[in-house]
Amino acid sequence: MPSRLSYVAVLGFVLIGSGWLEIMLRTRVLRRWKRLVLSIAPVVIVFFLWDAYAVAADHWSFDQSRILGIFIPPAVPLDEVLFFIVIPFASILTLEAVRSAKGWQAGDEEPR
Repeated sequence: MPSRLSYVAVLGFVLIGSGWLEIMLRTRVLRRWKRLVLSIAPVVIVFFLWDAYAVAADHWSFDQSRILGIFIPPAVPLDEVLFFIVIPFASILTLEAVRSAKGWQAGDEEPR
């Protein structure tokens, strides 16, 4: 029997799988919250609009038995919006963890 928490559970596992990098490797992603917001906001906006259009045009839909059932107008599930936040966040954490472990610079910080 499918669970309404399936989608959110997957996102939770993604956060658990990458969240420890912030603490253990001192990636400082959360400390640089403005940079994080500027990185994630365009993703959220573009993909939210894309999903809203696709759902309205009946190009795709979401399995009601696997989502929370909370919708952001016009008809995008909250789970999907969380996906647009969690996955880029996990990607940024992973990139910053590799940079931290390897000592790589991105070009926007002071030389070490």
